[in-house]
Amino acid sequence: MVLVTGGTGLIGSHLLFKLTQKGLSVRATYRKESKRERVKDIFAYYSEDSTALFNGIQWVEADLNDVPKLSLAFQDITHVYHCAALISFDPSDYKLLRKTNIRGTANIVNLCINHAVEKLCYVSTIATLGYDADWIDEETYWDGNQNQSVYAISKYGAEMEVWRGIQEGVSTVIVNPGVVLGPGFWSSGSGLLFDLAKKGTPYVTEGGTGYVAVQDVVTAMVRLMNTSIENQRYILTNGHHSYFEIISMISRELNAKLPKKMSSSFWLAIAWRVDWIASKLFRRKRRLTRQLSYTLQKKSYYRADKIKQDLEGFEFTAISDSICSTSQFFLKEVCS
Repeated sequence: MVLVTGGTGLIGSHLLFKLTQKGLSVRATYRKESKRERVKDIFAYYSEDSTALFNGIQWVEADLNDVPKLSLAFQDITHVYHCAALISFDPSDYKLLRKTNIRGTANIVNLCINHAVEKLCYVSTIATLGYDADWIDEETYWDGNQNQSVYAISKYGAEMEVWRGIQEGVSTVIVNPGVVLGPGFWSSGSGLLFDLAKKGTPYVTEGGTGYVAVQDVVTAMVRLMNTSIENQRYILTNGHHSYFEIISMISRELNAKLPKKMSSSFWLAIAWRVDWIASKLFRRKRRLTRQLSYTLQKKSYYRADKIKQDLEGFEFTAISDSICSTSQFFLKEVCS
């Protein structure tokens, strides 16, 4: 039996469909009942038989730090996909990020050891890689002295727990996806890009990073778990795209006003300081931090040659095609 943590997130929900479609026995963890309903919608995107597939999942309500409940979820499990994570760039969430991403992942690794799990797939992020190289690959290692976000720090710590598990004998593959594009989660992650484009944003920075379709991420994960490959990490991105390019593509698909390039970092420097003041005055979460401002200006180029070399025939979906299909779902769900 297969266990998926974070089954109600973007990657987890699309992964659940992939696994159930293959006829596998699947168990998934969740924290809120309302989020399970979102997974039903994801299944409906892909299949007319979505209800039957969804009902085949064994759901377990469990927090990553609730070890007794997690231990029950691990009964009779042979393969684990660890997708669950907290995403936040607000420095005030640092302790919670460490608790969820680092300590929670340590619990998953320990349970994999205790239950003699055959193989673990861990969903990391390109944020755990260094980014001073001209081209970043799996051998570009993290530099803690760089301008890292609290999210990146927590995911790096989580990845270290996974490498500890590898040293203790857990057969593992790690995927490091870029910004994951896909339908269903419009108020978080990449879904915010579609909402931003629809509302119209006048200026976008010239920085850029790697993007990938959610379907490509789950395909790579499932294929890697079905091979003898172990103790390797894989970057999952399809080329480099600037933020301006991505928002412009989305805007065209949504028939929204195209943005202009923000050529100066001056306004971003002002914006993150204003955001800090507003967060103190109104006691709200940070929307733009100094580290995020830095990231929005930086151009990071990633190589994903390794996954194509090790998985015969694997190809990435064109980012333009992923944006096109995701935009259609956005228009149908949000704008109709």
